[in-house]
Amino acid sequence: MATRYWVVSLPVQKSASSLWSRLQESISKHSFDTPLYRFNIPNLRVGTLDSLLALSDDLLKSNSFIEGVSHKIRRQIEDLEKVSGILSRSLSVDGVPVDSYLTRFVWDEAKFPTMSPLREIVDGIHVQVAKIEDDLKVRVAEYNNVRSQLNAINRKQTGSLAVRELSGIVKPQDLITSEHLVTLLAVVPKYSQKDWLSSYETLTSFVVPRSSKKLHEDNEYALYTVTLFHRDADNFRSKARERETQETRKHELEKLMQDQDSLRSSLLQWCYTSYGEVFTSWMHFCAVRVFAESILRYGLPPSFLSVVLAPSVKSEKKVRSILEGMCDSSNSTFWKTDDEGGMGGFGGDADAHPYVSFTINLI
Repeated sequence: MATRYWVVSLPVQKSASSLWSRLQESISKHSFDTPLYRFNIPNLRVGTLDSLLALSDDLLKSNSFIEGVSHKIRRQIEDLEKVSGILSRSLSVDGVPVDSYLTRFVWDEAKFPTMSPLREIVDGIHVQVAKIEDDLKVRVAEYNNVRSQLNAINRKQTGSLAVRELSGIVKPQDLITSEHLVTLLAVVPKYSQKDWLSSYETLTSFVVPRSSKKLHEDNEYALYTVTLFHRDADNFRSKARERETQETRKHELEKLMQDQDSLRSSLLQWCYTSYGEVFTSWMHFCAVRVFAESILRYGLPPSFLSVVLAPSVKSEKKVRSILEGMCDSSNSTFWKTDDEGGMGGFGGDADAHPYVSFTINLI
């Protein structure tokens, strides 16, 4: 599917149907690889010229915000699908692929009554999308918090038992080092001290009985010694780490993994639904934008043809030339781009042309 579309409106001189036929014929003849669709906009409430001008000032900023939220949710979906090992699927709006929703756009009168002022429609869309963005932030933060806890546990599983400088705590007389014996230090979580004292002698076969003594304790950990044969030191370390992981972290790890899976699945389903809601709002916003800018460009009563095109990069200049040819040629020079010495942009990001035009990037 195409991911970059132009939304364009052309001034109607005689009839919209004849202009549409001419455009179809010209695109088919000179740029046959460019998909072309009608972008059907209902008769919206125009309001006053002042209200349209004020609205036009806000359209670009609002569009950037809505588009940004759309892309943010899409990226989140891609990340979650990748982590979950799910094959990426085409995003949809009410079961319709997003590109089809755009190219077959139909105004939803129930959600966006056409008799509402344009400002009310735009503000309502902005508020709805802002709420979805806030919900996304909360849900992602909750999910990332669980992921961080899991990562911290995994780091501890592969790290050393020693977590701080011990030279000020351990005295020489606390340690035994001889030809056959060695004293190791164990940092034990406070809540696991009973488990340590009841199990350290049996972790391996060469531990000196009753050799473990507590040297220090803080709010989280206790420091113990344990004496054993040199040859068994590495084995004891391995067994101690393994037991700590299995016994003191097992339930916490299992719960966090369950929480992570649950949150990831819930977040992914929420993103699928919310992306559809944001995309629906975005396309209705684009319709309002085309309508408002067309009135300001062509005047009243509303008389314009709005279309959606998806030209390839190599076809862009040809398509621009075709679109310009559909406009009043005497006005074309006035709307040349800055590089060509003309007036410059209209409506912020809209390229300077003798017709209304702006770009929709789906990704």
